Amino acid sequence: MSITVSAWLRSITHGLALGAIVAAATWPRAAAAESLRCSRGIVAEGDSRVSVIYKCGQPNLSDTFCAPVYYPGTLDIVPEPLASALVPCLVIEQWLYERGPGNLTATVYLRSGVVQSIVYSREPP
Repeated sequence: MSITVSAWLRSITHGLALGAIVAAATWPRAAAAESLRCSRGIVAEGDSRVSVIYKCGQPNLSDTFCAPVYYPGTLDIVPEPLASALVPCLVIEQWLYERGPGNLTATVYLRSGVVQSIVYSREPP
């Protein structure tokens, strides 16, 4: 069976795009839906970026990064030069809120301006 280079590239590109979608949908994944209590209300998954800022104020720290792209059917990450050439970057925002002495740090993950998960930890991730 003979396969052309263009057909092979299309299949790889399709597989990488599918891998990126699966990675973005599952990362970061919390065990259960969390919420964050702030001075002006409670933030939960599905809230907008504006809602988080209104309820909790600006984060203490923030970062943005591209979600990793995985090879289809594996947990192997596609190296960056290849990944960015074939699949557009899916930007993930990470906002850190320090909630005071005796409280865990809350990290809010946003994708496309919407809260995807809230993770609590003693130290920033």
